[in-house]
Amino acid sequence: MKIQQVYSVYFSPTGHTKAVVDCLAGEIAKALQVPLETVSFDLPAERQGEYHFSAQDLVVVGGPTYAGKLPNKIMPTYREKLFGKGTPAVAMVTYGNRSFDNSLAELCAILEENDFNLVGAGAFVAQHAFSKILASGRPDEDDLADVRSLAGRVIESLQGEDCPTNSLAVDGDAKAPYYIPKGEDGQPAKFLKAVPKTDMEKCTSCGLCARQCPMGSIDKERPDRVTGICIKCQRCVHTCPYGAKYFDDPAFLSHVRMLEQHYKDRASNKIFTR
Repeated sequence: MKIQQVYSVYFSPTGHTKAVVDCLAGEIAKALQVPLETVSFDLPAERQGEYHFSAQDLVVVGGPTYAGKLPNKIMPTYREKLFGKGTPAVAMVTYGNRSFDNSLAELCAILEENDFNLVGAGAFVAQHAFSKILASGRPDEDDLADVRSLAGRVIESLQGEDCPTNSLAVDGDAKAPYYIPKGEDGQPAKFLKAVPKTDMEKCTSCGLCARQCPMGSIDKERPDRVTGICIKCQRCVHTCPYGAKYFDDPAFLSHVRMLEQHYKDRASNKIFTR
């Protein structure tokens, strides 16, 4: 099978998914000596067009795990904007040390429905967007070594004459419901309406948070106002150079403390190939 182009496709608000997807795609492109192109779904404007790929492309597609699946407001982008034509692909998800649950199965199912042939898949641990403690500093060098291992196995799979057309078996159930976050008391933690707050003593109204919000939900003129949907991605918190953004919703903070109490141990990556 002759691959002529590799694509790195991702939604990565805090940059961790981008790191593993770019690493894998870069390793494969380098080994095959073909061009590499990056497609970001981070911003609303970047999610407008459709992408159609050929059987001579290899597409590496990644997304973060939110409550055990792909982010529900971003998942339709994968389904409605990415189209293969017997195109070899690798599915990748990141998760913040608890579990990737069904996110990888969901991404694989979407890609296979859109005529991609999966030659590999993987779930990789990355620092949790909610916490500086959970999986701190990951993906680290050991994680990236696992990414490179997956790249080697994908390259080996591509050496065959034909791309396999049967489904790739991965852990999880694509049709399973979302995980229900819990608080310290073990009861469901309801924070769907939580939005970032702004410390106006620190804020300089530079507008970076508004420009970087994946949902376009922060007012450009009044950065302390959230005018649309917040998916709790924490991009505004992580990117603010002045530390002015934060969450103070009690249920949200209780969920974070629960995670930090029960999921401190180093979780493992998992890769799947044919």
